[in-house]
Amino acid sequence: MARAGTGTRGATALGTVLLLVLLAALTGCGGPPVGRDGTERAVQRMLDRRAAALLDRDAGAFLSAADPRATGYRAGQRRLFRNLAEVPLRSWQYRLVRTGGFEPARGDGRRVAAEVRLRYRLDGFDTAPVTTVQRLTVSERDGRWYVAAEESRTADGRRPARNLWDQGRVDAVRGRHSLVLGVGQAPDRLREIARTADGAVPEVNGAWPGRWARRVVLLVPGSLDGMGDLLGAPAAGYRGIAAVTTGEAGGSPHAPADRVIVNPDAYGVLGAFGRRVVLTHETTHVATRAATSSATPLWLSEGFADWAGYRGTGRTPKEGAPGLARAVRAGQAPRGLPSDEDFRFGGDPDRLGRAYESGWLACRMIAERWGTDRLARFYRAVGAHEGRTGAVEAALRGTLRTDPREFTALWRGYVRAWLG
Repeated sequence: MARAGTGTRGATALGTVLLLVLLAALTGCGGPPVGRDGTERAVQRMLDRRAAALLDRDAGAFLSAADPRATGYRAGQRRLFRNLAEVPLRSWQYRLVRTGGFEPARGDGRRVAAEVRLRYRLDGFDTAPVTTVQRLTVSERDGRWYVAAEESRTADGRRPARNLWDQGRVDAVRGRHSLVLGVGQAPDRLREIARTADGAVPEVNGAWPGRWARRVVLLVPGSLDGMGDLLGAPAAGYRGIAAVTTGEAGGSPHAPADRVIVNPDAYGVLGAFGRRVVLTHETTHVATRAATSSATPLWLSEGFADWAGYRGTGRTPKEGAPGLARAVRAGQAPRGLPSDEDFRFGGDPDRLGRAYESGWLACRMIAERWGTDRLARFYRAVGAHEGRTGAVEAALRGTLRTDPREFTALWRGYVRAWLG
């Protein structure tokens, strides 16, 4: 996650929260699988027709799946169809997961609560489907099934994350390595983001050896509130954050590219240098996601992304770590590497800034002392460990031939040497 105040902070591994929450909802919902009785088969066929109509850009067929008596919902579906016009979809599928109890519909027929998985892919960018959960109300009239409503809250009362096209008409700009999807943004702004992201991809290639998608999808909502809607979280927690990367930590290397969500307000106050660092940092999270797991501490994931963002810029430690430099000069040099709690958003911004700076200098030290290839090997080794306990220690011994005590002492000396 990148803070606009300095233009040099990177994305947080907490950017993985969005898809982790969705996957937890899918695997933890309980109950038997959907039966294959006539009702559920009929509902699934209706959903299949709806998906095919969207891919075929057939507005009439798409709207025919909306309950004709649910006028408000139909109007919303008409807007949704228009909003998706420029989104380059390769696939769009609904899978009925389960249905709830039957109840009478207004006038005639029945209404049924249905949980559905929406799986879609963006053409040229997603190598596997992105999955979200929808909770629909479907209605039956005269033997035909329709969608009548969509729930605005999850089963446990949380506000679900929304898709960008739920917020308005999406404009698309395709770069050499990037796809930028925006709502309510000037075309020049979207093109600038695409150019900056295109430049970030080769920078990340140089920092992260190995296979990754080498392309990135960026979502630009119309406001900070829109960013919160995409993340399913209070917008206030992202005020001043220029961008955040979403995705599943420890995901398969064949998983779809993460989405970089840009805060238009915070990103807009950055200069060219800050935008370059931010999007290189975010793209690094996309590249390293398959090697990042619950065993990876935030000082390493964030520090590596900052190291990649600053790499080749000529930015010195004093320029890139002003908060940590002030602490060192005040005789308050850190005694140990930052904990995950130090990266918590909504707390002390100075503490957060020092945490990012500390992680960056740790990775910078590894790259200078052991080499950039060894830094990448260390990152992979930590993420491959079966759990958090002992992960860093084992990777330090196996790849850097050191131990936590010696490494911390080296890092503290490095901080004092550069910032004292």
